[in-house]
Order: sequence, then structure tokens, then C-alpha cells
Amino acid sequence: MLIQPYLFFGGSCEQALEFYREKLGAEVEMMMRFSDSPEPCDSKQMPADWGDKIMHASFRIGDSVVMASDGCGTGEMKFDGFSLSITVADEAESQRVFEALSDGGQVNMPLSKTFFSPSFGMVADRFGVCWMVYVDQK
Repeated sequence: MLIQPYLFFGGSCEQALEFYREKLGAEVEMMMRFSDSPEPCDSKQMPADWGDKIMHASFRIGDSVVMASDGCGTGEMKFDGFSLSITVADEAESQRVFEALSDGGQVNMPLSKTFFSPSFGMVADRFGVCWMVYVDQK
């Protein structure tokens, strides 16, 4: 059994993929636009000008695969009730990743030493996706 996060970006998926590529070294493994679909999309569920929007993508960050899409409509996406946890090798890497994800986002808890990690912090990136950056305490 495998569980993978699937994020819906409400029209900004391509920008999010580029942000994660630039900031985290994400590699897009697969991407399909709505115009590439072998079956026509329901025009009642999707704006007419969404042919170039992303129907489905998968991208890799380190050893993890995340899936993403523009979804079927525009508007502010709410990524409430969960966070993506990213474990990094050391404090220097936690600082780099945290600063990268903070670019245009909102720091919810600055990086700091905790009883469970030498460096832990929480940030919502510019797309509203919440991240917990964590160094495993050896």
C-alpha cells in the first residue's frame, strides 16, 4: 500500500511546479494538460480556457513523489488540516529549505531547536501548502 499527497492548485499548478523545481530541486516526472486528454473534459466543471492548465502531474522531491493538478476550477485553494513534512540531513540544509519555502509565504513557526529536533520549523509556502521542515535527531 502506498499513500501519496495529491495537491490541487486552482489554476496555479504550473507556477507551483516551477517554484518547487527552483527552490527544492523537484523533478517533474509526468505532466498532462487538459488539452492532452484523450477524452473531452466536462465544460460544466471546468473553465473553457483551461486547455493549457495541468490535468495531472507527478513530481519528485528527494525520495518522495507528490501529485498535483490545477483541479477543475479557479479560486483560492485551502490546504487546511495537513502539512507536508520534509526531513533534511542537517541544520544548514534545514535553513536553506526553510528560507526557500518562506519566499512569498508565511512563517508559522521559525526554525528552532526542539526536544525532538536540532532544527524544526513550520511554513506555508506562497501557494498555501503547509510544510514542516525537520532535522532528525540522531
